[in-house]
Amino acid sequence: MASQEFGVAIESHRRELTVHCYRMLGSVHDAEDLVQETLLRAWRAADSYDASRATLRTWLHRIATNACLNALASRASRPLPSGVGERFEDPDAAFAPALEVPWLQPFPTGPEASAVERSRLRLALVAALQLLPARQRAALLLREALDLPAAEVADALGLTTAAVNSALQRARATLAHAGVDPDTAAEPADVQRRVVDRYMAAFERADVAALTALLADEVVLEMPPMWNWYAGRQPYAGFMRRVYRTRGTSWQHRPLWANGEAGVAAYAGGRLHTVQLFTTAGDLVVRTTVYQDPDVFALFDLPAEMPPATPERAQTISTCRR
Repeated sequence: MASQEFGVAIESHRRELTVHCYRMLGSVHDAEDLVQETLLRAWRAADSYDASRATLRTWLHRIATNACLNALASRASRPLPSGVGERFEDPDAAFAPALEVPWLQPFPTGPEASAVERSRLRLALVAALQLLPARQRAALLLREALDLPAAEVADALGLTTAAVNSALQRARATLAHAGVDPDTAAEPADVQRRVVDRYMAAFERADVAALTALLADEVVLEMPPMWNWYAGRQPYAGFMRRVYRTRGTSWQHRPLWANGEAGVAAYAGGRLHTVQLFTTAGDLVVRTTVYQDPDVFALFDLPAEMPPATPERAQTISTCRR
């Protein structure tokens, strides 16, 4: 294969490799760096690629996975508070910041993302993956992404087939314990957006009763980099009353998408306050993850202030909501 043709061929896998590395690492920036390293390694090793032994896609995933494993040897996994911290019961409890913890970052997407990608990027699933030891995570993701037999996964990771089968069994048990099924499909994008639009309408009216009616019984609310997280409709409602007491009732929002899920940038008094991501099931919100982090804001290129309302902007928001 000519060098230019080979370069185009490996570049076509960048998006999928970025998703794969993000699921391994929990960081958008780290994933992008490792994919760049992967493509550079592949370019340099082009002469050694043997199409009779593996497809180009499989070969690139193998390089990327081992690059991620090397990175994880010196980096902590990136969880969410609900996966590693004790639940808070009092919605008025003081905030407990954990700025030293490298929390899971959201992955910007769009409503046009494929159903497969949206399902694999679900925030709860990626967060649960971070609870797995690195090689268990790698085995599960290679098996899922490439549908490789255990023997080929073992070859890619330098393990025995028995070790891979054991790792897959333990990984799935850990995910089940966390209440996450990796095979669950994400809700359709238009269904998610309708639920979030209703939620945000209630949010902007400061209507806690209407907002609470849109929550699942065991809804989770978490807000990295704070340890504080809550489960259940009443603690959630109590925390929202606290928000309105302390931050006022003048809120606006701008639709966005991350991890294949509908979200918003929330503006308090016209100033950027948080990025809020929602996991929905049917007509209800089952998880809200709230980020107040400049690094997360930068991922979405968000303005610090809510732009003035214009007919063009109103049309843009209407289109996003559809």
